[in-house]
Amino acid sequence: MTSRLRELIQQLGEAIHESVIESEQIAGVVQDIRKYGFDVLLMLEATIGLNEVAAKEDAEAVTVQGGEAASFTQNDLHFLHSLRIAVEGEAENAAESDTE
Repeated sequence: MTSRLRELIQQLGEAIHESVIESEQIAGVVQDIRKYGFDVLLMLEATIGLNEVAAKEDAEAVTVQGGEAASFTQNDLHFLHSLRIAVEGEAENAAESDTE
């Protein structure tokens, strides 16, 4: 990872932090909680994941609920599997890829 990319990731984190601090909606809810006699400590964790943009050949088209086709990369499918989410049509696409 280059130093410029690290700098951009840090800027992204700072932008997220500033967005939360300046949010009128969050400030309003915090104020409402304080009216009930509680102090609020808000700690957020942001995970920033980067994937290099791969060629379109790496994406698999699968059918999602409702019959529409969607493209998922292998990283997308791996992530969904980690959440124990099965993707309809994935088995057929994998079989087709194996025969090519």
